[in-house]
Amino acid sequence: MSRKPTKGYFVRGQFVALGSELDQELKRELKGSAEMSKTDLKKHSDRLQALGENLLTLRADLMQRLELSEKLLDAVAEAKRITNFEGKRRQMQFIGKLMRTLDDDTIAAVEAALDEQNKGSAKGTLSLHQAEQWRDRLIADDEALTHWMQLDPQSDVQHLRALIRQARKDAQATQAQERPGEAVRHGKAYREIFQTVKAVLNGGASDSPTDDENPA
Repeated sequence: MSRKPTKGYFVRGQFVALGSELDQELKRELKGSAEMSKTDLKKHSDRLQALGENLLTLRADLMQRLELSEKLLDAVAEAKRITNFEGKRRQMQFIGKLMRTLDDDTIAAVEAALDEQNKGSAKGTLSLHQAEQWRDRLIADDEALTHWMQLDPQSDVQHLRALIRQARKDAQATQAQERPGEAVRHGKAYREIFQTVKAVLNGGASDSPTDDENPA
């Protein structure tokens, strides 16, 4: 008695029997390419929810670049105004729902805008730290002024030296009046040195220091 031929098909030159493990695996792959698993859908939904929450922190100029619907923009603006915890939570869920209607290009644009803002914040923080370090070095060490002039030969060395002397005098006067637990108060010269150094490090003009500005 002749044996009934096995039903199947060929994939890349290989015979795949219907009902075999390979057949089931190929069908799962085919289905997976057209339909996301429940786990993938949950991850995707969580990612869009987080993006929606981050929109609340996005700068106005970056927000304007995005082609977001008026409904989503209004929802974000409303979320910023809400202070009630439960109301805020419901509003953020609504924003997440709106985020899931965006196309891939818009989602990518939102991610790019948030990334640009984060990189700018990190760069600004580093610049402030460098300015603080240079200010402290200039006040503490006479040799630091020589090193600074190598970095910025155009600096007004006489003015900078006068600021350093005044900052040292202010520091001595403050130490004599200090009481335990009181916050350290710095004089105008201390703040002006910081502004001068920061302007050079940022490649721009020096900002005018204000009395309420007191970088650490």
